[in-house]
Amino acid sequence: MAVKVTRQPDKIALLGAPTSAAALSPGHERAPEALRSAGLSEQLRAAGFEVIDHGDDPVQLSQPDEESPRARNLPRVVKSLEALRPRVEIAVKSGALPVILSGDCTTALATVAGVRRYFHNVSMIYMDRDADLNVPATTPSGCVDGMVVAHLTGRGAAELVRFWPEPPLVRDPDIALFGVDRLDPPEEEFLRRAPIRVFSAADIRRQGAAAAARTALDRVHAARNEFIVHFDVDVIENFGATNYSGSGGLTLDEVRQALEVFLVEPRLVAIDIAAYNPEKDPDGSGAKKIIELIASVLGMRRQALAKSASEPVAAGAAASTQKARPTEDEAPAPEPDIRGVAASFAPGEAWTSDSLEPESDTPEGQAAEAEESENSESVDAAAESENLTDGSEESHS
Repeated sequence: MAVKVTRQPDKIALLGAPTSAAALSPGHERAPEALRSAGLSEQLRAAGFEVIDHGDDPVQLSQPDEESPRARNLPRVVKSLEALRPRVEIAVKSGALPVILSGDCTTALATVAGVRRYFHNVSMIYMDRDADLNVPATTPSGCVDGMVVAHLTGRGAAELVRFWPEPPLVRDPDIALFGVDRLDPPEEEFLRRAPIRVFSAADIRRQGAAAAARTALDRVHAARNEFIVHFDVDVIENFGATNYSGSGGLTLDEVRQALEVFLVEPRLVAIDIAAYNPEKDPDGSGAKKIIELIASVLGMRRQALAKSASEPVAAGAAASTQKARPTEDEAPAPEPDIRGVAASFAPGEAWTSDSLEPESDTPEGQAAEAEESENSESVDAAAESENLTDGSEESHS
């Protein structure tokens, strides 16, 4: 029998993942504590949320690892993921929106795995200046933090690929790299042939952040899939409270505009905030910027969901008083998409994919998946290749 998750739009579950294991130096592990101390919970409550703080996982520190120069500190990385994943599962099942206060970016794997305990298809908006597509064979540094997207999509170190028993955690066409400004040559080469969606910082600036965000949601099928936003704060231009600040990336206002599009979507199922380093923020001003940004945009989400929940009632009342037949210009109501998990649900509810037959196991699902696979290799490949940026700046890859 499927498990029903009842969405609680007024509730947020905070989870801390204090890890710098995948980074090349310590500092990130202090992020959850620092963001709480700077008033995150209080600002979320002021925005109208009930905040349930689930505390922190055990700390995992970055350590020198000369024995594994191609993928450093993997045992510590795996420990951090194994600790976080079941807590994400609990938060998702509760119906609250999980907000993961992360150290390094690898916690995205545990976030997706926890969500996939209840949802079969999960997409990802990956906001980061770096593509994080290196693997042990291509990395210039052995920094696992620069391999996260590779592992999400089923490539890279076996220990992390096998973290999810049926890789990939996210299919290539269901992930969008948003705000990319730094690419290593192997990443550029890979993206020329992969159906991963790429939105460079330069292209977002030309198109407009809100418009680019809407396009990204469309490209990763967020209208039918639950999706996660991974927010690496180094995507913010000249944001000093992170290890790899720089002059590229998106302005704070562009990041805000994009998040206003991403976070108000009803199918958002988790947000992962990564790469804030309190050691580089002695006066706490960086923490305050992050908190104000997240609290204000999530406040908009709460208002938007409350409004959408009331609209069906109002629409039904209006319809009952109108007896006129539809005009020729009115489009018929679309048939519901019943492939896999339900494509739509009543406000506040969602049916998960526990024990449901995977869509690829049915003849219709196999045909649809084959068509999707064929289309994903060609859709916008040329346009996305143009979005690749010059990888000359230092990155954490």
